[in-house]
Amino acid sequence: MIRAYRNPLPQTYRSFRPLPELPLWDKMEARRRLLSFDLEITARCNNDCRHCYINLRADDRSVAGRELAVPEIDRLAGEAVSLGAVWCLVTGGEPLLREDFPEIYVRLKKKGLLVSVFTNACLVRDEHIALFRKYPPRDVEVTVYGATAGTYERVTRKRGSFRAFRRGLDRLLDGGVPVRFKAMAMRSNAAELPRIAAFCRARTKDYFRFDTQLHMRFDGNKTRNAEIRAERLSSARIVALERADADHFRALEKKCGALARPSPSPGGAARRPLLYCGAGMGSGSIGWDGTFRLCSSLWHPDCVFDARRGSLVEAWRDFVPRVRSMRSLSRPLAGECGACTLIDLCLWCPAHAHLETGRLDGKIEAFCRAARARARAVQAEAGSRR
Repeated sequence: MIRAYRNPLPQTYRSFRPLPELPLWDKMEARRRLLSFDLEITARCNNDCRHCYINLRADDRSVAGRELAVPEIDRLAGEAVSLGAVWCLVTGGEPLLREDFPEIYVRLKKKGLLVSVFTNACLVRDEHIALFRKYPPRDVEVTVYGATAGTYERVTRKRGSFRAFRRGLDRLLDGGVPVRFKAMAMRSNAAELPRIAAFCRARTKDYFRFDTQLHMRFDGNKTRNAEIRAERLSSARIVALERADADHFRALEKKCGALARPSPSPGGAARRPLLYCGAGMGSGSIGWDGTFRLCSSLWHPDCVFDARRGSLVEAWRDFVPRVRSMRSLSRPLAGECGACTLIDLCLWCPAHAHLETGRLDGKIEAFCRAARARARAVQAEAGSRR
């Protein structure tokens, strides 16, 4: 719940309404407005996860020297608020790795932003709990890589990380901080995913999700990309995991019915903009190095704005519409992905296509196979209920 002030007069009264019911969403429908933004305050991380698309060494001073300084973050956040932003997701890398995280967090809160934090929880200290109690976050989302030390540290490749994770998580929970959970399913932890789900659901009444799609590196590191591909599950294993989790599969069935789009008319895909998602309509992403993108994954050179040299107002007014108007006449997009009724089940998008193939309009074979397997599973489940 958040406070919605209805009257600026001295005898102001307040009403408490759930966030989804605020009239703000109706205004968003009318025109493109910046509602939320991701803020990557670092790409460095204390762990070295096998599947990670962004992490750099925690002790890399050259990277630390290129990170946005507090005054830069303050300016950019202020510009985002001036454009209408009400929510900020602080992420990384591992955001708590920055010693000035408390100052960054307080500055965001004092701008009136709802602030969420993504963390692995390993670096949570008592001072972070005191900070979150004084300035409550919207939520803190914790990634869980395993329910046992063996699995967890097989993913993170850091000895002692499971103990640090449990210690930090207990601090968050004991401190009354609102915690959500997520997990990435991969070869190194797939066998333990049911235990991970049980571990998470036992510790929150709010939210748990897991994702089976691993994305390529933002920096294009070939060695790390090979490791990510090696961690990807087969389509059959993905579907088995998703069917075994009742909550996840119900959401998948709903998505299949609500989002799978009908085939467009011939040539329609070629005329449609590349970005059919909501990126740049109500949200954006500020990178650790001062880059601005429509979403955190959109790293194509034509889709990156230098927010250190320009303003977010300029980016939102001029740059974002240019990116959203990009089109492709390539045969794979127009003839296959653009005409596929399952495109929302594979979560194809130009950002991930570029990371995977080097082209904004490239086809992602691994995602395509998973989508078809999901569709077959949903159809089989529907048939069994008749």
